[in-house]
Amino acid sequence: MSTLVPADLERTVACGVKVRRARIVSEPVTDYIRFGHAITDANLRAGQQVRRLPRRRASTLALPGNDFWLIDDQVVRFNVFSGDGEALEPDHTEDPQAIKLCTEAFRSVWDLATPHADYRI
Repeated sequence: MSTLVPADLERTVACGVKVRRARIVSEPVTDYIRFGHAITDANLRAGQQVRRLPRRRASTLALPGNDFWLIDDQVVRFNVFSGDGEALEPDHTEDPQAIKLCTEAFRSVWDLATPHADYRI
């Protein structure tokens, strides 16, 4: 689970940066998702906003093929994984169409997703 540690988040948020994370989750959740949910409170206290969207509610959304980080609406970092879940070298792009796709996808997920405090496992 790639994430900023709470101390990094606190410094980032203190600089005025908004850090939001949206997760699309399959239900019932796996132990891995349950663990991620359990440790999210530290990131929330550091200033990150987190929401979760059940996968069944994402069926009509246009989504990129890989998990991504959208950085300042200028760069997209795609997190790429092998078939067995191993993290591979990430891809980066400044392509305006990719940025537009990821921006719209994130907004769509964020708008439908449930805030962490309200998401029940």
